[in-house]
Amino acid sequence: MWFNSFNFWLFLVVVLMVYRRLGHRLQNRWLLLASYFFYGCFDWRFLGLILFCTALNYHAGLRIAAASDERRRKFWIGWSLVASLLVLCVFKYLGFFAHEASRLLQAMHLTAHAWTLEIMLPAGISFFTFHALSYTIDVYRRDTPVCRSFTDFALFISFFPQLVAGPINRSTQLLPQVAKPRPNLDEARFREGLFLVMTGLFLKVVIADNMAGFANFVFGAKPGELNGAEVLLGIYAFAFQIYGDFAGYSAIAIGVSKWMGFDLMENFRRPYFAANPREFWARWHISLSTWLRDYLYIPLGGNRGGEGRTRRNLLLTMVLGGLWHGAAWTFVIWGAFHGAWLAVHRTCLAHFPARSGRASFWWDGGVKLLGIAATFHLVCLGWVFFRADSLGKALELLAALGRRWEVTDFLLAGFSLMGFFLGPWMVLEFWTEKKDNSLALLKAPWPVRASIYLYILLMLLFFAAPEPVEFLYFQF
Repeated sequence: MWFNSFNFWLFLVVVLMVYRRLGHRLQNRWLLLASYFFYGCFDWRFLGLILFCTALNYHAGLRIAAASDERRRKFWIGWSLVASLLVLCVFKYLGFFAHEASRLLQAMHLTAHAWTLEIMLPAGISFFTFHALSYTIDVYRRDTPVCRSFTDFALFISFFPQLVAGPINRSTQLLPQVAKPRPNLDEARFREGLFLVMTGLFLKVVIADNMAGFANFVFGAKPGELNGAEVLLGIYAFAFQIYGDFAGYSAIAIGVSKWMGFDLMENFRRPYFAANPREFWARWHISLSTWLRDYLYIPLGGNRGGEGRTRRNLLLTMVLGGLWHGAAWTFVIWGAFHGAWLAVHRTCLAHFPARSGRASFWWDGGVKLLGIAATFHLVCLGWVFFRADSLGKALELLAALGRRWEVTDFLLAGFSLMGFFLGPWMVLEFWTEKKDNSLALLKAPWPVRASIYLYILLMLLFFAAPEPVEFLYFQF
């Protein structure tokens, strides 16, 4: 049940109509039932899996809180981590490692049959696993009180707007909102939710789905079919496809939650205006980057222990973050690329600190503009590995960038359509960036808001992609 489908909005209307007529405890039960129905629409056979993960971590949280000595607490947090990660690995990584082990044995001329283990990937397994793990770790750290209501905890894990593709909300933020009565829908919440839903649909239906056609064509082309400029067009198209797709999903999830009284964390903050890799990860998939920082990078040692260990921790964190996205060497390389880039950036800051004193407006503006352009293109370089079907295909596309560059009809049409779909949105993003407020449009005069909403509505009606495209992050 996709956010850009009629079925979802019919489902949401029914959910909201009943939800507003219930008290707090019945609201939670109703939302839990609706969330399981929502997840069951993807594949009802995996409802047992999410129930198992919920019960496992609920029980582990109770045991951790009840343990009287540190050894028992460590046992139960260890049990929670091992069992949850084992489930994730079986469904997401077992086939990949089995295939790679088979290839390694063959390369060593040992007897082995080339085989792969095909296991269906449950929708959103990485997201709800990270939700559950963050809870048990927070209970162990005493950052959050243990949840004694199974219904409340189950709703925290399976709350349908964020169940399949995030944001990955912490127990410290979301569980208190589940446990306590939530505010009624007022004008401010309705307007904020409407803005997020409309912009989210625009990002997905108009930008992401239209860019998908160009990206799929270029990344699926045979060697030698495209020149360097056409490959660059496809890379740009994918950069905006994945941004529109994932930022659009997050915006819709946050907006729909607003209408039910929940405040989910912001997941994107105009990432293509970042001027360095550290700033990019402070703006892109914020819920994942902060999760990796708090539950992986810092426990590994963070920036303690010298620059060498800090660079190692950055690299390891990003490699595991890449592997979280999928069981493929391309994701590992994508993560390693970002980890190495972050490490190099940190080293450069140590050797070339920012200048003190007041610089000229033109100097500061020029340096920032160059930083934004360089960061965007390095991010695009990483997207080649993220999107390519194989490592060989990624290297082939990068090699094609060095081949002949010429203007073709495909190139002209592609960049013209990119300008048509992306131009007005980037103007709005630039204005929002200058205001440094993601919801700045809500404070604009009503004629401005009405004009932008009308533009979004007309684009959704007349310039949606010919075929709807599944959200990219459903596969993670």
